Amino acid sequence: MKSGIHVANPPSKPLMVYDGDCNFCGRWIARWRQLTGDAVDYLPSQDPQIGSQFPEVPREHFQTSVQLIEPDGTVCSGAEAVFRALAKNPKIKWPQKLYESSKPLATVTESAYQFVAAHRTGFSLLTKLVWGRYDEYFLTRWMFLRALGLIYLVAFVSLWAQVGGLIGHNGILPEDQYLDAARQWFDSQSVGIDGFHRLPTLCWLNSSDGFLQVQCGAGVFLACLLIVGIAPVPALALLWLLYLSLTTVGRDFFGFQWDNLLLEAGFLSIFFAPWQWWPKFSREKPPSKLLLWLLRILLFKLMFSSGCVKLASGDPNWRNLTALTFHYQTQPLPTWLGWYASQLPPWFQKSSCAAMFAIELGAPFLIFCPRRIRFVGGLAMAFLQILILLTGNYTFFNWLTLALCLLLLDDFALRSFLPGRLTSYAKRTTRSIWPLAIAVPLATVFISASFLEIVAIFGASGDGALKPIAKLAGWLEPFRTFNNYGLFAVMTTERHEIIVQGSNDGVHWSDYEFKYKPGDVNERPVFVAPFQPRLDWQMWFAALGDYQNNPWFENFCVRLLQGSPPVLALLKHNPFPVKPPRYIRAEFYNYEFTNFSECRATGAWWKRQFIGEYLPPVSLSN
Repeated sequence: MKSGIHVANPPSKPLMVYDGDCNFCGRWIARWRQLTGDAVDYLPSQDPQIGSQFPEVPREHFQTSVQLIEPDGTVCSGAEAVFRALAKNPKIKWPQKLYESSKPLATVTESAYQFVAAHRTGFSLLTKLVWGRYDEYFLTRWMFLRALGLIYLVAFVSLWAQVGGLIGHNGILPEDQYLDAARQWFDSQSVGIDGFHRLPTLCWLNSSDGFLQVQCGAGVFLACLLIVGIAPVPALALLWLLYLSLTTVGRDFFGFQWDNLLLEAGFLSIFFAPWQWWPKFSREKPPSKLLLWLLRILLFKLMFSSGCVKLASGDPNWRNLTALTFHYQTQPLPTWLGWYASQLPPWFQKSSCAAMFAIELGAPFLIFCPRRIRFVGGLAMAFLQILILLTGNYTFFNWLTLALCLLLLDDFALRSFLPGRLTSYAKRTTRSIWPLAIAVPLATVFISASFLEIVAIFGASGDGALKPIAKLAGWLEPFRTFNNYGLFAVMTTERHEIIVQGSNDGVHWSDYEFKYKPGDVNERPVFVAPFQPRLDWQMWFAALGDYQNNPWFENFCVRLLQGSPPVLALLKHNPFPVKPPRYIRAEFYNYEFTNFSECRATGAWWKRQFIGEYLPPVSLSN
């Protein structure tokens, strides 16, 4: 409020005077100093300069509330002083505007300020408990971008090793044939340039196997640049473009949720990264708080949606908390720790399922709470991700989620874990690199699309008020940058495995062994993540249906009959090293984990039972 006092010797820029003996005041002044930067000076009322320069302000005024002294000599106090000081930051003008435009609101805020000022001891303790120290996010961004760079590196290295066998010219789903067919269809429909929007890929320029390899190699190189901090913004933009290009033509083998999550997180990170060509930590400008919150909202959407889809599906195994009784052995690629987890008693599995729901449905809301409560939410979500990656191979999905959890921390929380050369960075400007003209529209689209994806879980359609958002989301869908999430909406209670066999006479059959999926019952489940064996993963999905609904599987069998080297390289063992077999067939088995006694007696980690024929014997002639 205006004090009516006018000082004769005003400061050259706004000066906030506070009670230096008050810990509560000191904590909040530190926060305001971060927000206003050099636009406002702050001095404790105990400073000798205050009494000599501003004798017009009574001493008791400084003890009851903060005083803002403007360059024109006016003095205001209380809530108005706070709002006017924060308004020196162009992004925080709205509190002052609301204060000045609404007298009732001004009265309420001044009363609240006086109440808090009269009970500073209690509120100081509360602030310490839930907020702690306020800090910046330079180290947080530094850690996150390097974690993202490592994940991109793993993703591109993984693709590089498999891309020829999956989508090369002699692969299972050749991308050159796919683009030729798409081009013909676009021409017949007079689609024109919109075809590039429907299938956004660089492979339109060159659909050769060599160009696929070049894209993977370029991705590896750019990921290394991101890790060391060279040109992070251009590197992130090109990484996103290359990964989108490969996933677009990859079809069945690139349709996983972690591919979408990497594209979404990678795209937002373009605007979160510092704009500099050569890494120098002391020159970095601060990260955009708006983009920081968009990445946090992405984490919220990922976790909350994962819990919602399980309940919204109506699957009784989730609702009665028995899903984990089946999960460890029926998940796509379990680890040997998953075998041990499956042996735990039913009461423990139910308790674990309840805890999982508590984390997926409750912890995401802690993201929006004060600092230390936010840390608790992040710790809970990170704990769940660690348990998942220990018991199942979900490629880089859990690692990317853990990287997003890093964004819930701040520099003060990270200083005890990082080298001193990183924590002793110089003071920076408070100005971020991306103007609001770019950040605000991006935030509007992202939040609108995310809201639509979450409400769609509960059956809401894109009609009525949501129709414009649904239309925009539909246009953006080919870019896979604003996505929905949620694995295992319906729990698989049985594990069916496809055993592919070859023969030269139609009588004696030999198994094709895969590198990581269950086959030989004596083979111990392995750790393979964050690498993703995409063929092994896709075999799990093929086993949920029949070969007629998985055309890629027929193509796979054709490649085995042809003896395609890049396809055979995806397998652990080729029983026909000299000449391809004349016949291929696939049998269906039900797999279960053994228990402790069975494992000790037989040495087997699995037991299986024959179900029937998955694919009848075929040859190249039929």
